[in-house]
Amino acid sequence: MSPKKSPYFELKSGAVDTLLFVVKTTELDAMRAELTRRFEATPEFFANDTVAIDLRRLADGEQVALGDIARLLESVRMRPVGVVALAAQHGWAAAAGLPFLEARDKRVAGAAAGSTNVKTEAEDHAADAAKANAAAAGTAQPELFPADSTQDASAGGEIDADADADPRGSGTAPREATLVIDRPLRSGQRVYAKGDLVVLGMVSNGAEVIAEGNIHIYAPLRGRALAGVHGNHDARIFCTSLEAELISIAGIYRTTEVPLSADVHGKPAQIRLDAEKLLIEPLRLT
Repeated sequence: MSPKKSPYFELKSGAVDTLLFVVKTTELDAMRAELTRRFEATPEFFANDTVAIDLRRLADGEQVALGDIARLLESVRMRPVGVVALAAQHGWAAAAGLPFLEARDKRVAGAAAGSTNVKTEAEDHAADAAKANAAAAGTAQPELFPADSTQDASAGGEIDADADADPRGSGTAPREATLVIDRPLRSGQRVYAKGDLVVLGMVSNGAEVIAEGNIHIYAPLRGRALAGVHGNHDARIFCTSLEAELISIAGIYRTTEVPLSADVHGKPAQIRLDAEKLLIEPLRLT
């Protein structure tokens, strides 16, 4: 019997949705204190989430104890699954025994402006083409973006937008189609869009909307909204009534532990990043 037709298991190329824990310092005590402070307010939010340790923001020559970082993440109930690193970091990072992963993000973490570590768009496109050829040959490398899966949100599950690439414009990166949800989302429902996400109904407390691009909600946002989840710092969140439990862009987030100001709470608002700070601004609809 052909292995491809085995009823017992399959081996095939795929992709995994995971968080990136971007390491910016070698000071583990300071990192531990900050991580504890940030997550003790919402201990269940990232519980049991998989995470890859991203070393690309470290300065040239800096090294950290990856084993200690992995144990630190486990202490807040996150699950380290691998390492994202520059080629120059592979030698010392391999000692931790974690597998190396590749991340497709629009901003190469760890590269300051003008650094030789920053990949050009042409290099990224060439790498993508190589990965596609490898996948066709059955040897695709692991990548950090969501696996293809679709589940009806009406059953209380997850919707994953498995959009086809936009063929418009030769020589440009493919664009994912916009996912439109035309019904309210109840508590426990989760929607993931590989491009922009538009929601025409209320996002209830306990519901979660996630997009690699922008998020538009033409109704009250009372649950969680996470835009630019693969490092897109230019992503924004727009809603007609901001009452969110959590808002996040490119991993920088804010919870209800920090009250919203009166000019945006329950009112139209947009959320964007200025450097690495979330800005929440009134949205003028008239």
